[in-house]
Amino acid sequence: MNSQPASQPQTVPQPFPQPSPQPGPEYAGKDAFIDREYSWLEFNQRVLEEALDPSNPLLERIRFLAIVANNLDEFFEVRVSALLQKVESGLLVDGIAGLDASVKLDAILKHCQRTVKLQYKCWNEDLLPRLRDNNVHIKTMASLGKDEEKHVHAFFRKEIYPLLTPIKVDPAHPFPWVLNKSLGLLALLREDKRRDGLGVVSIPRSLPRLVSVPNKEKGYCFIFIHDVVQHYITELFKGYAIKSSAPFRATRNSNLYLEEEEGSSLIDAVEAVVHNRRRGDVVRLEIDKNASKRIVDALAKTFDIDATQVFRVDGPVNLNRLASLYNMVPLPNLKFPPIHPGSTSHFRDPEDLFQEIRHRDILLHHPFDSYDPVVRFIQSAAEDPKVQVIKQTLYRTNAESPIMYALLEAAELGKEVIAVVELKARFDEKSNISWARQLEEKGGTVVYGLVGLKTHCKLSLAIRKEESGFVPYAHVGTGNYNPDTARSYTDISFLTSDPEITGGVSEVFNFLTSQSRSPDFKTLQVGPVNFLSETLRRIRAETEAARAGRPSGITAKMNALFDKEVIETLYEASQAGVPVRLIVRGTCALRPGVKGLSENVQVKSVVGRFLEHSRIYHFENGGNPAVFVGSGDWMERNLRERVEVAIPIKDPAFIRRLEDILAVYLCDTAKSRLMRADGSYVRASAPPGEAPVNAQEWLAKRTDSPDLPVPSASRLFPDRVPPVEADTVTAL
Repeated sequence: MNSQPASQPQTVPQPFPQPSPQPGPEYAGKDAFIDREYSWLEFNQRVLEEALDPSNPLLERIRFLAIVANNLDEFFEVRVSALLQKVESGLLVDGIAGLDASVKLDAILKHCQRTVKLQYKCWNEDLLPRLRDNNVHIKTMASLGKDEEKHVHAFFRKEIYPLLTPIKVDPAHPFPWVLNKSLGLLALLREDKRRDGLGVVSIPRSLPRLVSVPNKEKGYCFIFIHDVVQHYITELFKGYAIKSSAPFRATRNSNLYLEEEEGSSLIDAVEAVVHNRRRGDVVRLEIDKNASKRIVDALAKTFDIDATQVFRVDGPVNLNRLASLYNMVPLPNLKFPPIHPGSTSHFRDPEDLFQEIRHRDILLHHPFDSYDPVVRFIQSAAEDPKVQVIKQTLYRTNAESPIMYALLEAAELGKEVIAVVELKARFDEKSNISWARQLEEKGGTVVYGLVGLKTHCKLSLAIRKEESGFVPYAHVGTGNYNPDTARSYTDISFLTSDPEITGGVSEVFNFLTSQSRSPDFKTLQVGPVNFLSETLRRIRAETEAARAGRPSGITAKMNALFDKEVIETLYEASQAGVPVRLIVRGTCALRPGVKGLSENVQVKSVVGRFLEHSRIYHFENGGNPAVFVGSGDWMERNLRERVEVAIPIKDPAFIRRLEDILAVYLCDTAKSRLMRADGSYVRASAPPGEAPVNAQEWLAKRTDSPDLPVPSASRLFPDRVPPVEADTVTAL
């Protein structure tokens, strides 16, 4: 594995100015927080830096570039759409930092234009030449040989042409509806000597965006489908002269709004909104940079957008589709080396699995530990005749989910299967609805959560009839029940028969299905009931310990930190002398390292091969660490608007393992960036004389070498964390 320090890639300019923090104990107000959209754009910049980083394998860099494009899609669909609506509604102030909404929108669009230009510069000037050096060629129609062009034309006639519907725009045929993020071509047609018209072709999503082209050389050859359709567009608009044409792609408002009136069916409402989502307004147009002004103006007028929302691109209009190259080019030397996940047991049959969980709890850290035990847990519950009841939450899962097939099998066998399905898991509603309908048809009971609250917790409960009576077994996770993403996301899984945990999990399910008003969650932290209050209580306990001169400390790992009350409480802890170490992958509204406000707080982000998705919360607790893992971040929506579950980890060996995981991330100097008070980030670097540490690589190695020492152990939990100054880029 490559653990060399990354060379410094190009960086994207800061999105827009943030108010300069002023030191002093009186520092407060809106300037104490970083704007959410600004912080998100900073996060996407860190992903883009991985695409720009030549120390990453080539196909991995292309994958990062595709992720940046996918992230921008969702950012426009949700965040920019919401901001546009606020501006159009006349709202002047937006977000936790209280920025002017109109000025903020303008700055975001300008920044995104710069980001997109850098993306295509990376693709055209760096990645494409490197692909050619490795005998992977992205062809154009003009660069095809005769035999290659013959093959492409045959493919067009046989596989593409039958699926296309050319539409001539005229009074009888208005401009067709363009699906969100779908690829299309607009042609300027010469009708006669005095008039031009427009022709539109939509390219179905079922068609591949990269077409393989056979070639005599030993290598891989592809061509973009828009290039093929554009070349043969005269075969679609026969009898017309094509003056010009251009591929384009429109991104629409995909915010999901529901009128959750009493007595309405939530699933019917979501189905209706999913169907009507494609009626959202266009918020961005991507179009080839060579498109004529008449074509651009026609699309801008049709979509009712201004010039700031038009993105002229120097290459394929959807860089997200480059991700398909990863599997189409089977060259291991251009990818990260495979890891070999460890497994605690083979679980030969259900009896083995349940006996093992009855004997001891199991803690897994994916993808370094296999996800198979989690899948096997649910499959065993379906197969085992002693299991009477299975309860399951589902937020996101994959289309061919072995977990869902196991639940369908269990329902067919007559077991009591209760699934709490979250229908408002953005962009996964269609899949969730499909599974819910199938499970109901098999006799399962499907509950669609609580009105007004998303069900985001990751829980599975199997109730088994044993000699001693009914024994519950539970799985609690930080990630979705999706074996595919479990190979690329870092997450924690916990399998247990501990009565306190299983009793609390059972109570959560009762809370979700019966809306019980006085639930007893045992030792669990559950949003929105006690997750926030317990988090604040724990932080304040560390504050009091520091003031009393006792050991104190907070180390937390999460996806995002965006709750004002939690941040203000962390500020108080910092001012009392509590060392606060935060590993926040994405957005963060807290300003670290401000004298008199947060000088004892450090924030770092790790962006590497795997998406950091695990949530771990560690409180010093007077020398008796209190450690929790769960599904929720310290965000307003997780603490107040979602059903989340965090569980305490009691086994000292597990606590030590989680401390090691946190420690190695704190020591990372290969894929870490440290946050500064103005919201920008600087790359971490190894102290002089020390080799750089790649946390994810270290965790992969430890799978094979459990005794591998944690790097730089003497610096893991210092008594005081120095602030990050502009010129400080050392590790935490």
